[in-house]
Order: sequence, then C-alpha cells, then structure tokens
Amino acid sequence: MNSLELVSRAWLLLLSLSMALLAVAALRPVCRRWLGAESAFQLWLLPPLAVLASQLPHAVGAVSRPLPPLVLTVTTAAGAMGTTPLHDENLHWQDLALALWLLGVAVNLTAAIVSQWRYQRLLGAGTSMDGGDRRWAVLRADRDDIGPALVGAWRPRIVVPADFDRRYSPEERALILAHEEAHAGRHDGFWSLCARLLFVVCWCHPAVWWAYRAFRLDQELACDAAVMKRHRGQRHLYAQTMLKTQSAAFPLPVGCPWLSRHPITERIAMLKLSPPGKTGRIVGGVAMLALGVAITGALYAATDTKDASNGNHRLKIELGINGEPAKLHADMCLKPGQHYDAVQTGIDPLPAWQVRLSVVPGPENQLEVQTQISGGSLDKPVQPGIRMLPGQTGGIQVGQKIMGKDGNELDRTLKMDLTPSNGC
Repeated sequence: MNSLELVSRAWLLLLSLSMALLAVAALRPVCRRWLGAESAFQLWLLPPLAVLASQLPHAVGAVSRPLPPLVLTVTTAAGAMGTTPLHDENLHWQDLALALWLLGVAVNLTAAIVSQWRYQRLLGAGTSMDGGDRRWAVLRADRDDIGPALVGAWRPRIVVPADFDRRYSPEERALILAHEEAHAGRHDGFWSLCARLLFVVCWCHPAVWWAYRAFRLDQELACDAAVMKRHRGQRHLYAQTMLKTQSAAFPLPVGCPWLSRHPITERIAMLKLSPPGKTGRIVGGVAMLALGVAITGALYAATDTKDASNGNHRLKIELGINGEPAKLHADMCLKPGQHYDAVQTGIDPLPAWQVRLSVVPGPENQLEVQTQISGGSLDKPVQPGIRMLPGQTGGIQVGQKIMGKDGNELDRTLKMDLTPSNGC
C-alpha cells in the first residue's frame, strides 16, 4: 500500500472517528442520567466500531462517482513509448503527511511505554498483602504516592499505598479494594490499553485528546456504580474515602489510577443519583447494542465501495478508425498475463490495423492499459499505454490526418475508448 492509499484510508478513519465521538459526546449525559453510568460507559465501544467499519472491504462493485476521461494522442512512433499517468502533480505532501503521522505515533507510543515503565519502577517489588481468597494479587507499594490503582492488562494487580493501613479505616479499605476488584472484574486494564492504542494511532485528531480523558472518567464512574450496587447504604463513606485518596502523582497508561480532584468532585456528585433498576439496565444494554449496530452499519454503508480484485481485470473497448463511429464494441475479462487481439481493415493501400490490449495494476491504485498497435498509417509498431482509476475511461488515438491527392484532408487514425476495472 502506497502513501496515497494510506492517506486516503487515514482520512476515512478520522472522519468516521469524528462522527462516533460526536455521538458519544452528545449521548453521554443523557445515558448517564437515565440509564446509569455503566450503560454510558458502553458508548465508548462506538469509536472503535466506527473505525473498524470504515476500514472493512466492500464487495466488488463499479465506481459510483463519474471520473473525467483521459485522452492520449500518438502521431509518430517516437511519441508512443511512454505511459500517460493519471496525475502529474507532485505528491510529496502525502509522503510528508505519512512521515509526520508516523513520527507522532512513535512519540506517543514511546511516552506511554516510558510512563508505564516509570510507574512500575516506582512501585518496586511491592509487598504482597494477605488477601485470603482474593482473586487478584494485592501489593503494598514502597511509597505513599503510589496507589490505589489497578496495574496491568493481562495479569492485573491491585496496588495500594504504603500508608494504606494508617490512612484508611477498615471499612474504607474494604471499599477501596472493592473498587479495584471491580476494575479487574470488568477488565478495565485491557480497555485502558485499547483506549491508549487508539489514542496513539489517532493522535492527530484534536477530539481524541478530550475523548481519552472523558473515557477514563466514564470508566471510573461505571466502576463506582458497580461498587455501589454491592455496597448500598455506604455512599457517604465511599465519598469520604474518595476525598482522602490522593490523585495519581504519576501517569499510568495501562491501568486504572485514581483521577484528579475535578473528576473526584464529579464522581461524588454522581453518587447522589439513584441507580437504575434491573429493567433500566436491560433497556440500557439493548439501547447501546442497537445504537452500536445502527452507527456501525451506517458508516459501513456510507463508505465508498472498494474494488476487490481477484487478479482478473475487466476491459470495455470501443474502437473506430478513419474518424468514423466505433464499430468494435467489446467487454472482455482478462486474466493475469492474458491479452485481447483485434484487427480492423483499413483503406487500400494501407494495411489493416492490428491491436493487442492487456491490463496490469499500476501505481497509486490505478490500472494501466498496455497496447501494441501496428499497421494502418503507422510506419512502425507503437506501444502506447495509459493509466486510469478503475472505472475511468481513457482514450488512445494513433495515426494522423494526411492530405490526399486532390488536396482534401484524409483521416487515417485509430481511436479507442478503454474502461478498465478490477475483478470479473
């Protein structure tokens, strides 16, 4: 895949991502208020689904948009050896855009890896806490400013600060551990990794920077809601525990640290809302599923149909000679390496026109029609070629107009209109 195709795919990806993020931004407060924080968090499945839908291949189909025709005129054999490209403008800007995007990906990926490594290094070996029958390991950090947090995606560990026993009461410690266990049970470490990877890939989209922070907040709100379902009647104690917990001093890309003071305030405000009942949760889940299917399907249908080739190429041919309307009309399916031969009788004493046509893939997602033409008014065989997008029509005209003995101009040319496409 060349730089032009990559830039085209990237543009489609960013467009679909923009639509999905706009939908999430509009629906977050509504879903959070009426369906609960857990259903609102499911909205974040829309952006990756939209991105995936925009990149899925479509079935083989003709190009739906009209394309301007191309014409290649050859009057002498010397002028027929080159191939007429679809574009002759400088495309270096696409290479530059690709290089800039790759640089941004490398910088953001490196920053995430360094942040994760730094957090792990500050955590140190940690001291394992006797958790009884706990499903996930609980480590006590060597510092007071590390934790509480869930660290890791595949084998998550719960990390608590060194002063965990001194800072919190037994009831508060139980709520904190329940919070981190809820993160682990919901696989939030894995979802944090997915969100970070999408952020790294789409770093150039301004809305992604907001979306990443909003995703982390909604993740915490959903976890709070899950904890409150199991610890009803402890909302006030849970809010006090949040206020006693320090904000994360160090970034943790893959994991779930406690967030800054402003999201803590919003989380406490959410605790005042009544959680949805079982019916509300079911309605929320069904609504999120229907919304995801609808948006993904709409984006898939809205994307341009891609030409999926099986190696064969279809070639439509309209051929005429001596300035007369085309008399040869052909629609051929050419396998790789296969060619089509045509013979058109000229005017005595000129020999018959002989034409051989083939189609090969060209650069920048184009198709190249290669020809070998001899006879007619040509003094020697010529091999003109023309490059077009699939479904675009290109014309090749060879020969020349000459003066007859009576002084009148005589048309001794051959003209072909060629339309190649992928797959047949």
